Amino acid sequence: MHIELRTGTPIAGTCKRINENLIKIELPDIVPTEEEIKELKVVRESGELLFDGTGYDTIYRTIENGYILSNDGSVYVPPAEPDPEPVYELTLDELKTAKKQEVSAACEQTIAKGVDVQLPGGVEHFSLTANDQINLIGSQAAVAAGEQQIAYHEDGKPCRYYTPTEISLIVQQTMFWIGYHRTYCNSINMWIQAAADKDVLQEIYYGADVPAEHQSEVLKDYLAKIAASAK
Repeated sequence: MHIELRTGTPIAGTCKRINENLIKIELPDIVPTEEEIKELKVVRESGELLFDGTGYDTIYRTIENGYILSNDGSVYVPPAEPDPEPVYELTLDELKTAKKQEVSAACEQTIAKGVDVQLPGGVEHFSLTANDQINLIGSQAAVAAGEQQIAYHEDGKPCRYYTPTEISLIVQQTMFWIGYHRTYCNSINMWIQAAADKDVLQEIYYGADVPAEHQSEVLKDYLAKIAASAK
């Protein structure tokens, strides 16, 4: 079996009826022109006519190695692309809530990393996780109770005995660290709340300098003390 084009040229290929108006021809060895496939015929090797494609002169759709042809002038129309899912845009209030959560998490992480404390014997670093803060309160209570040797340890170092003076210095400097960061975070939240649009909100991050109009009186006192200690 072979296919004869309009020119009468025999070509190896297949022809299959899809429905009363469509046929599919596959011609893997040639890419015929639109004119050549009009009035095609499917013929046995003996010359017997199996199918007369006269009238199938419209390319309904181009496929790999061939065409689908129609006899009613119809052409393939691809399905419409579905409408894209609408993208939800957060409101300014929702963005403010998210920004406050962001800076609050950054504040707690910064506090937990701890601070260097100047002691008589040198600088030591103390982490300030929630458990560390509880332990420091316990050490402070031990000092208040009159103990002269309070067991504690610097980050990554073995536990040792600290004097009441050393514990007092540790508590004083770590509490300043905690107090400053929580006060700073509070002022950032006020800055966030006052933001009039999303562009202003994007400029706010933990570590940014809080504009003076959003600094609380307490934060201003902390900043003054930090500036004075740096001199």
